[in-house]
Amino acid sequence: MTQTALSVLLSPATALGRVTLRFVAELGGLFLFTLQGLWRILVPAPSWSKIVQQVYFIGVKSIFVIALIGLFTGMVLGLQGYYTLVKFGSEGLLGAAVALSIIRELGPVLTAIMITGRAGSSMAAELGIMRISEQIDALSTMDINPMRFLVAPRLAASLICFPLLTAIFDVVGILGGYLSGCVLLGINPGVYFDRIDATVELADVTGGFVKSVVFALLVAVICCYEGYFTHARQGGFGAKGVSLATTSAVVLSCVVILVADYVLTSFLL
Repeated sequence: MTQTALSVLLSPATALGRVTLRFVAELGGLFLFTLQGLWRILVPAPSWSKIVQQVYFIGVKSIFVIALIGLFTGMVLGLQGYYTLVKFGSEGLLGAAVALSIIRELGPVLTAIMITGRAGSSMAAELGIMRISEQIDALSTMDINPMRFLVAPRLAASLICFPLLTAIFDVVGILGGYLSGCVLLGINPGVYFDRIDATVELADVTGGFVKSVVFALLVAVICCYEGYFTHARQGGFGAKGVSLATTSAVVLSCVVILVADYVLTSFLL
């Protein structure tokens, strides 16, 4: 067998090995980036002013969009749930169906996805621009740790804001189901809220908050990582690199949210 024929036969295996090695290297880098970011939250003392700024940006500025999405999600669930349950004569269970759907699944997942689109993309773009304009290198030159100054506050703020915004989504979503089921379709409000009280358990609420914390860590780490290492991205540098990093951060975060949701649900049920 000639050398050329051997190269042709081995080229698919070579390409697969190259992709595998690159994936393992990226995964290892992301893991180390996560550990360093979490460590810099606590050591040295937290930069509270930076954390408060990020809480305002990630949390306060997201309240309106989270409440709006939660309201219409609950109203849609109320409509769909009513016309499904009425076929079985069980429309009184609408409150339980809406509350459990939102608290267990839709609240944490949709909140995380909406914050990814609003704040996660901004984190990736901001850090990417700081990287290509050499501001991050300037911080290192001035003996200021970029991880503590830029990444750790965003991680801490995300861990604080995601559960709080999830709680807002849950409450507004249940009220949206009340508007559809009770105000528009005539279900007894007492029955609606009584079924919620009788069905929803503390484990359901706790599971939703556990998901929100995990999603917060995943979204913040992925978005910050993509922006922080924009200069190392293959296929683009400068403005194009920032755009690719931002797009990759949002898409990858949304995919990871859904995958993590399945994994967490399988353990929490």
